[in-house]
Amino acid sequence: MSTSRTFKYIVRIAGTDIDGSLKTAYGLAEIKGVGVNLAYGICRRLGIDPEMRIGYLTEEEIKKIEDLLANPLNYGIPRWVLNRRKDYTTGKDMHLIGAELIYYVKQDIEREKKIKSWRGIRHALGLKVRGQRTRTTGRLGLTVGVRKKRR
Repeated sequence: MSTSRTFKYIVRIAGTDIDGSLKTAYGLAEIKGVGVNLAYGICRRLGIDPEMRIGYLTEEEIKKIEDLLANPLNYGIPRWVLNRRKDYTTGKDMHLIGAELIYYVKQDIEREKKIKSWRGIRHALGLKVRGQRTRTTGRLGLTVGVRKKRR
């Protein structure tokens, strides 16, 4: 394996193509399920400069990043950083990325619809779920204006 720092225009990490010109922390944040704070934590934990362009990462560093994303608890990442703590079915703490994250979110929404919770009903009706106002925003279909009364 080569340890030379040659520039790659596209870097593939965890099934995601990342623009090589991005800084390492922001490039890692392009992966679905990884935010900027977690990306900085990954860089700090692995000893990678977060200000370096991600295109200069070596193959070994990319493998280390992928391994850390697969099991972050083994690398000393705290549990509160994970995006799925106490999973509904298994009870385990997990960190999901990419298509797996999308699958689990859809599964959660379907479960809420099935048990007819408030959130599930709102999802089923296509309404706002998180308490936003619906009187004036979030309308679908033709726009309806307000007319002043004629005197």
